[in-house]
Parts: sequence; structure tokens; C-alpha cells
Amino acid sequence: MRGALAVLALCGGIASGTAGEVAEQVKARGTLRVCIWPDYYGVSHRNPNTQQLEGIDIDLSAELARDLQLKLQYVDSSFPTLADDLNAKRCDVAMFAVGMLAQRMQQMRFSRPYLQSDIYAMTTKSNRLVRQWADIDRPGVLVGVQAGTFMEPIMRAQLQQAQLVVVKPPATRELELEAGRIDVFMTDYPYSRRLLDNAEWARLLAPPAPFSVLPYGYAVRQGDDAWWSQIDAFVARIQRDGRLASAAKRHGLSAIVVRDGRATEN
Repeated sequence: MRGALAVLALCGGIASGTAGEVAEQVKARGTLRVCIWPDYYGVSHRNPNTQQLEGIDIDLSAELARDLQLKLQYVDSSFPTLADDLNAKRCDVAMFAVGMLAQRMQQMRFSRPYLQSDIYAMTTKSNRLVRQWADIDRPGVLVGVQAGTFMEPIMRAQLQQAQLVVVKPPATRELELEAGRIDVFMTDYPYSRRLLDNAEWARLLAPPAPFSVLPYGYAVRQGDDAWWSQIDAFVARIQRDGRLASAAKRHGLSAIVVRDGRATEN
């Protein structure tokens, strides 16, 4: 998939099913449970200094709860565990810029896209092997990806000469890079801001042409058309009324906002 427009039809037509079960449960509970990945800088990040959550989807989940007149509860999740967390009913909706991959669409149902990002490379200013994008897929280069992210299958298929290193928690891509155990790691636009904002040694490499642009949406369990409709309608509202644009601006993500099916990323 290469953009938000390519998935608009898919995200609305994958699952048919019952009407209103989740919405009724949420209303009866009085609380909206939102799955987040608390290590997603700019999106749903738990600040290690304050332990406070911050990011575009922290702001927008609060807007959703306000629209629905519900209290808000966050449930820590991750990309590898998200499908299980949703299907086991640990949360009602996932709001942490979930990439709309084909395999994920078989396990959950997505709203229309609200963000869209290409893949970027992060290395160090001192690395001698990787100085430009063309250096990534060369013999001897160790390329890191976070386990469970959309970069993992894409880079596994793309790399012909470099060695793929899948980074699993508690290890992190940035610590592996700083320690010299990888030469470069692949990430998206939001996560790249983490190092660019906080590490003087970090250097970002952008692809010279679109590499693998992926839209992001909010995800729910399959089989409840009414609940999906509420989440999708919320995305449409925040695209129209400016709340999406405002939240993106606050967190440095204006460049990848999707407005009415069109992304602004260069």
C-alpha cells in the first residue's frame, strides 16, 4: 500500500457484523478503554521524567472521550500484542498511530487514515558505513527494526546484502544504535523526532523517493459496525474541525497529517 487513498475503501468494508455491542458496553461502563503503546514518541509517549502521557493520540483520545461523554482509561499495549489485546476485549479502541498493514486488516478493523508516513533511517553522525540512504543495503551493515512494527516485514523483503537485526524489548533501537550493535535503524516520521529532539549524535536519512508510505488509523475489533462507525466518524470530525491539525502541530507531526484522504508529507 502506498497511501491513504489506497486503503479508504478497505478500511470501511472488511467486516460486517453485529450492531452496537461495544458501544452499549462502553456506555454502561462509563469509561472508554484506549490501547496505547507508551513508548511512541510524539504519539502516545510516557515521559520517563514525569510519568505523564503525551502525544497526538493522548490529546485526541481525550477528545474522543469528551465527544462520547465518557471517562478515559489507558491500556498499555504494543504492536506485537495489539490484535490479542483488542480481541480479548482488554480495550475498546487502539489509538497509537497503527499502520494499516494488510495482515493487520485481517485481525482488526480500521478507521479512515489520519496520519501517513514513509520509512526513514536513523544513524549516528560518526557512523562510517552509513552516510547516505544508498549505503544501507550493503554488505556488513547491521540494520535494526523494532519487533512487530511494519518496518520488520518490509525491510526483511527489501534487504539484499545488509543484515537485518530485529530489536525486541527491553532493548530499544536507539540504545542498540548508540552502543554500536547496529549501524542504522528504520523508523517512521513520528519516532524519528525522538532522537532528533533529544540526541545530538543522531542523523536522519530520508529516502530519495517514496519508499514505503503507510497510512495510520485507529483500530477496533471486527464485527461491530456501529462502534466502528463511531470511531470512523470521529476521525472525519477532527479532520474537518481542526482538532487533528491542532494536535499534530503541538507534537511536531503536521507534515504527515491526512486531511480528507490527502496527506501533507513531502
